[in-house]
Amino acid sequence: MKNVFGTNLTLTLFGESHGAAVGGVLDGLAPGIPVDREAIEGKLALRRPQGAISTARVETDDFEIVSGVFENKTTGTPLCLLIRNQNVRSGDYAATKDLPRPGHADYTAFVKYHGFADYRGGGHFSGRVTAALVALGAIVQTALEKRGVRIGTHIARLAGIPDRAFADYDADITLLADRSFPALDGGAVAKMQAAIVKAKEEGDSVGGVLETAVTGLPAGVGEPWFDTLEGLLSHGLFSIPGVKGVEFGDGFAIADLRGSEANDAFVPANGGVATATNRNGGINGGISNGMPLLFRCAVKPTPSIAKTQKTVDLSTGNAAELSLVGRHDPAIVHRARAVVDAVTALVLADALAGRYGTDWLRGDE
Repeated sequence: MKNVFGTNLTLTLFGESHGAAVGGVLDGLAPGIPVDREAIEGKLALRRPQGAISTARVETDDFEIVSGVFENKTTGTPLCLLIRNQNVRSGDYAATKDLPRPGHADYTAFVKYHGFADYRGGGHFSGRVTAALVALGAIVQTALEKRGVRIGTHIARLAGIPDRAFADYDADITLLADRSFPALDGGAVAKMQAAIVKAKEEGDSVGGVLETAVTGLPAGVGEPWFDTLEGLLSHGLFSIPGVKGVEFGDGFAIADLRGSEANDAFVPANGGVATATNRNGGINGGISNGMPLLFRCAVKPTPSIAKTQKTVDLSTGNAAELSLVGRHDPAIVHRARAVVDAVTALVLADALAGRYGTDWLRGDE
């Protein structure tokens, strides 16, 4: 199993949903980067379940940094972070261990790992593992913010209900930083939450689209072919459970435009160069152009639902039916926001280190 991502800054994830702990190792961080526990706790809180619109499994997410940090600053050696699982109910999965859940990785994990994979709560494939991803991403995101690179994600659409688009990027990123439910339009929040509750009452789930903006990213980051900025980000974003689509700028809609409409005209700006529009999402030729980076992630409806579904009993090969019990999210879109932010921070930090050197994240030129 491939659990390592990155080139200059590498991330290794480990753990299972109902195992002893989840965690990760960040290698390649420059020495001297401040590690703010409150900032990490704040990002973990954004990922944590929220009442009726989320799973009843609530973990405290108490984390331990077991290496790579001394006197609240990185040492430059591998940083290992551990989050112990506490609120587990593995018995919820024993009766259905041979019945792969539609939409989950149960069947593919069974085939790939010859039946030895931990089936409890999805094991290593579970969204629970993203807690470590968010915690480690928070360290990098805080460092990026000190270099002027800011990241914000909102729910562009949930269950067909739209939010308003980004307007003033930096102001909206600031607004989102303190919102547990990441919608820009206050009126959309109540409608989206009501849709989640309705789906839950019907034993079902909903999905949505997350839109992310990044400001302060300098021009010139990324490579022209196989390590394009879009490619690097997509590689990381598609690793997030439930993400089934990624598009940049106008995305698929740009295919319906003429070149005269799709092109972003260059204009002088503050002694440099900017674009009059941002249909290409801040990237040309796989390389950042200095405009706000803009992309969207499609997040599918949570596959764990209470409705009866068809499956196959792997112990007999016969057709079977499955009705799930246990604690499940009727939507993961709002919680996935923190994960998208973390992955974005990690990918950009890796690309920036490749462009400017690993000490760039600390602030050295």
